[in-house]
Order: sequence, then C-alpha cells, then structure tokens
Amino acid sequence: MKKKWLAVLLAGTMTMTLGACGSSSGSSSSDSSSDSSAASSSANKDAIRFVNTKIEIDSALKDFAKQYEEETGQEVVIESLGGGVDVNGQLKNYYAAGNMPDIFAFGPDSYKSSFSDWLEPLDGEDWIEDTDYAFKGDDGKVYGMPFSLEGIGLAYNKDILDKAGIDPSTLTNIDAYKAAFEKIDGMKDELGLTSVCAVAAESGQMYWSTGNHLLAAYYSQGVDRDDKTYIDMVNNEGKIDEDRMGQFADWLQLLFDYSDQNVLISGTYDDQLALWATGKAAFITQGNWIDPSLPTYDATFACGLAPSAFTKEDTDGLIVDTPSLWGIYNKSDKIDACKEFLKALAESEEGQKALVENCGMVSPFKSCTLKPSTPLAQSMLPYIEAGKTYAWDWVTQPDNMAMNATAPVFELYAKGQLDKEGFVSTMASAIADYVASNGSK
Repeated sequence: MKKKWLAVLLAGTMTMTLGACGSSSGSSSSDSSSDSSAASSSANKDAIRFVNTKIEIDSALKDFAKQYEEETGQEVVIESLGGGVDVNGQLKNYYAAGNMPDIFAFGPDSYKSSFSDWLEPLDGEDWIEDTDYAFKGDDGKVYGMPFSLEGIGLAYNKDILDKAGIDPSTLTNIDAYKAAFEKIDGMKDELGLTSVCAVAAESGQMYWSTGNHLLAAYYSQGVDRDDKTYIDMVNNEGKIDEDRMGQFADWLQLLFDYSDQNVLISGTYDDQLALWATGKAAFITQGNWIDPSLPTYDATFACGLAPSAFTKEDTDGLIVDTPSLWGIYNKSDKIDACKEFLKALAESEEGQKALVENCGMVSPFKSCTLKPSTPLAQSMLPYIEAGKTYAWDWVTQPDNMAMNATAPVFELYAKGQLDKEGFVSTMASAIADYVASNGSK
C-alpha cells in the first residue's frame, strides 16, 4: 500500500482513488494557537506549516503527516485551533505578524471578507475533476480543496417511522410531510413521543440554526447547484421572492405546530438534541454533524436524513456542501510541496483512510470507495452518489445577518406573534434593512 501511495505522489497523471455544521469544539491541541509560534520556530525551516480548524481531527491529521514524512521526507507541522478560538481573527493575527501558515482552513463564507487576497490558485490539480465541491473565487479559479461534506435536512428516527408505517423515501414534498406528521401525532402515546418534531427557534442561542440552516431551504432546496437566483436577490438587491418565502413560511408553520412548544420557544441546542436523541421526537431540524453526539445519549435507533422539502412539488435532494476548505498561502515558499501534500490527502489510499475512517468525514470525492461509519453521514451517500444535492447558498449571505436580522423573525413566528403574511413581510424588511446597512458579500 505504501508503494501505491508513493506512486501517487510521484505520478502527476494517476487516476484518483479518493475522492460533520457543528463548529469545531474542544480544547486546543499541543500545537494549538497558544503555542503556534513555538511550533513553527522549532520545526525544520523546510517543514510545511498547516493550520487546521477542526480540533476533532487533530490526531488523525498528525498521524497522516507522520506517515507522509516517513514516505517522502517532507515534514508537515499540524497546528489545530479549537476551544472557542476566533479562527478568522487568529489567521489575521498571523498575517499581521508575518507568520502565516503555508496551508490553512477557511470557510466559503469568509473567503471574500477575509482571505481572497491570500490564496494560491489550485487550477490544474487532478482532484478538481473528481469533486463537485472545489471552491472557486469570483474569477472562476479554484482556491480551496474540499475535505468533508455535511448535509442539512430533517433527521428522522427510522424505528419510529417504521412503527408508524411511514417510508422516509416518500418525504419529498410538504403534503407528504403533513400526512406523516398527522399520523405520527395520532400515535404519540403508542410511540412514547413528546412531540413529532424537535425544533428550537429562540434567536439568542439558536440563530445559527434558524437564520442559517433552516433558511438554507428557502435559498437552495430544489434549486440547481449553479443557480444562485435567491441568494443573489438578497446579496445584490436586499430582496426576497415573496411567493417562495410564503411557501417556506407554510413549511415552518408545519414544523412549529408539531413541535414541543417549550423547546421551540426557549430550548437550547442541547434541549432540542436530547428530545430527539432520547426517542421522544421523530424528527429534528439538524444535519449529520449531530452524529458524534448520539453515543452520549445511548442512541442506538436507526436514523437518516430526509429532504427539507417545503414545496408541493417534489424536491428529493439534501442540502449538501463542504463547510470548510483547505487553501495554500500565496506567499508561501513551499507552494509546490503544499500541493503535493493536499494531493496525497485527496488521492492516496492513506489519505482516503485518514479523512474518511480516521477523521470520520464524508468524502467530497466521487471516486472514494470508503464509507463513513456514522448513521446520518451514511444516509447522505445515496443522495451524493445520485447527484441529488443542493448548495449551501446561505454561507454567502451578508455577515452576521442570521444573528442580527433573520433569526428574530423566526422566533416571532414561532411564538405566534406573526402570521404567515407577517412573517414574509417582516423577513423582507429585515433583510432589506440589513443589506442596506451592512452591504452584501
């Protein structure tokens, strides 16, 4: 296997073999931001310095870097940021101090506002042809390599749906959901449920869920990945499509009506997750990033992700994208070496294993043969393989719009202080005012 890996690194034309939105959590690793200067100064001057922003994959990345050095002689120093570190702020501090890493992680949402002038174009790399998720700048050039995929939808407890006689593959439009919710609601006592859905809409703590992940359906559900109609209306004009937002309001009302009202109005993320993970709700408005939390609740039931299908027309895909990219600093003196390291992660058997098996991620590469072991991640694969995915267009909405403009509208609607028409008009005003005051991406 090592010979195969080395061959991948040396042969520039070899066919590719590889191809969780929770924020990074946990405390910083031994090579974290707190001692990054020490790490970089103690490393070989020819070492690649790689700043990783997902603390949970720190160990797996370091193991791969060690293997890579053994095979190629190229040292790669991994520095992992986590534990509440302001990643963008930390990278800006590095830049100001003339201490930028050679490779760093960035989000699609922070590209224009923070990193567009710092990234090396990656066009010509073989892995680009093996993924639909390479990150392109406004000039059409590729600047970021994807390394994982996350999906947004309604996570369901399949054991509950089976007992209720509901096939999750039929949940592709709002009428199908209405029928399913009504049926499950009539069986709550029999099924041991508190509510059909677990939804939390309090804007102080859950703005990222409502103003980003729920609103993602308005922007993207049923829309071709290259069609940016609805997000462009917001970014360029501060406007919404009121008919589509009205359909989205009907969807929200359905979710809210069948939710535990205490969790809906004042619940935290932990409250929402616990309701579903303990089998007290059939659905939860989250994505596959909740997979790692399921063992905490001893959740052993079968589960999966279903589409946020809010229209009467069938939209049978998930909102799937890469929450973070790896890019190369364009002033690095090791650009070619960095490209080879990223190539190894994307194309070698060891890199494939590191990302999927050891890091527990869903591969963004079409040729990947390894499968994730966690249930919600596994349920995403048929959608990805069939090309039934929609883009995370919400990541390019104006900075902090969820927190400061749209999430409060969700909360008012959940509390019944707005009707459907009020939700649409208030959302339109909130977005228009925020874009006018803050600008767009």
